[in-house]
Parts: sequence; structure tokens; C-alpha cells
Amino acid sequence: MCYHEHYTPAEYKTVTEQVLASEASNRIETIPAKYEWAEERVLVSEASYDIQEVPAVFDTQSETVIDKPAHTIWKKGSGPIQRIDEATGEIMCLVEVPATYKTITKRVLKQPATTRRVEIPAKYETVKIRKLVTPASQRTVEIPAAYNTVNRKELAKEAGFIWHDAKDTSMTKESRTGSQICLANEPAQYKKITRKVVKQPATVKEVVIPAKYETVKVKQLVQPASEERVEIPAKYKTVTSQNLVKDGHMEWRSILCDTNMTRDRISAVQRALGKAGYDPGPADGIIGKQTIQAVNAFQRAKSLPVDKYLNIQTLNALGVSAK
Repeated sequence: MCYHEHYTPAEYKTVTEQVLASEASNRIETIPAKYEWAEERVLVSEASYDIQEVPAVFDTQSETVIDKPAHTIWKKGSGPIQRIDEATGEIMCLVEVPATYKTITKRVLKQPATTRRVEIPAKYETVKIRKLVTPASQRTVEIPAAYNTVNRKELAKEAGFIWHDAKDTSMTKESRTGSQICLANEPAQYKKITRKVVKQPATVKEVVIPAKYETVKVKQLVQPASEERVEIPAKYKTVTSQNLVKDGHMEWRSILCDTNMTRDRISAVQRALGKAGYDPGPADGIIGKQTIQAVNAFQRAKSLPVDKYLNIQTLNALGVSAK
């Protein structure tokens, strides 16, 4: 009985398989911060106060003052009180002159200067600012693994050699190998696929956004208002008025009359004046202008009545006899 060695090829079946294309990973998403614009009142100038000057109030007043007091003067005329002026021979009357007045105007302080405090309210300015509503955050998103569907052939039955009875016609001649067959392995077939693998997991980098500032000018109180009083001196006006120093009056004086006014007596007066240091001119016994000037100078020096005549008091002071 002969046997033929028959070769039976390997049998394969197609199998569908899920192949990992990308590993499962996660993705970190950043959620930016949310802001909103808002208005805010900023103090620009603090509340303070100011001291204001209230000027003094004056009143204008009129006042009547004596310009010249009442007095008496001698006037030409006749009357119960009179005298005869020996120089002219006229009759002089003593007349009462009433006082004269004048009106002066002056400012009188009615209300002194003072101060008042005025309150200055605080000043505010409205500025726009960005306010943080929701801070920046992050969230992790899971990325599932990705798979590719591939078809591959899977060995269903391995190739082999069988010895088959030659008389058995169930196997064809084509499968015969002869007397001897070498069994050879058929290598597996591979398919190249590309897939993504995680080289470095996702991370979060925090970036600091600096705050923004706006410069606003603000008035600050350095020194509060204060009060300083300045003395304003009173002003005076010079008013000229005449005051009665001495009333006019009438007096009787003893004088050297014509009967006793001899040349010898006049000469004696002239010599006495010259001896007293007063120059009456030449001692010629005649009363001239120079002699009268010397007499008046002597009278003033000795506080004697001064007139145009040789009164008895002057003669006595000079040591000259009136008889």
C-alpha cells in the first residue's frame, strides 16, 4: 500500500479587531477671569472749613464844635462902656461877639470786624474701575482612548502534511508532494498602523495679570484755616479852633501927661534906657520913634504894660520921677 504524501495548506479566517490608535488622556482648559465695569466715588478733597473776614461797620456822625468862643472886642461907636483912644480921639465901645461853631464829620465804629467759619464740603469724583467678578479657573476634560478597526487574517488551520492512502481517491493528485515533502513555516504578516501616545500630560501654567491703577489728584488738608486779627489804628483829623485865652477888658493906667512931660524928664528917661541897655537914640528930650521902641522893649522885658505912652509904672522901673 502506497502512500502519497499530500500537502494541506494553512487555512485562514478574517477577524475584525479594535486596535488602540490614541491612548486615553485629558485636556486642561483655562476659563478666563470675568470682569465688569463699575463706578466708584473717590475722595478728591477732604471736608474742611474756611475763615472769612467780616469787615467792620462804621457810622458817619456829625458833631458841632466851637470854632471861636464868645469874646468881646472894641468897636467904634458910643455906649455906656467906652473909652477914648488917645491916639485917634475916637470913641470905642466894648461889643460882645458870640461864639461861632463848625460841623465836623467823623466815622464811628458801629460793629467791630469779625470772622465767620464757612464749611467746605468734601469733594468726590466718580471713576470707572474694572471689578473682578469671577477669578480665572481651570477644568480638566477627559479625552477617551481612540481605537481603529482593522481586519486581520487569523490562522484557522495550520498547514500540514498527511500521508494518504494512494488508493483513496478522496484527495487529488495536485496535493501530492511526491515521496517526501518538507514542511515549511509561513511567516506572519503584519500591518503598520500609526497611533498617538501621551508623551507629556497636560498641565496648567498660571500667568499673573498685574493690577491696573489710575492716578487721581486728591487735595489733602495741610493746615486748617485760622484767624489773624490786625489792629487798625483810629484816624484823627486835626481841627483848628481858636480858644479864648484872655477876655478883652478895660483898665486905667496912669501916664505922664503933657504938663509933666518936660525935656529934662524925657532926657532922664532916655539916659535911664541907655543905662539899662536899650538904645533910645540921642538924649535930646524929644520922644521919637526910636525912644518909643526902646521904651516898649524895656516894658516887655520887665513884664510891664506895653503901650505908646510913658506910663507911671515904666517911669518907676526906670527910676525917673513923674513929678
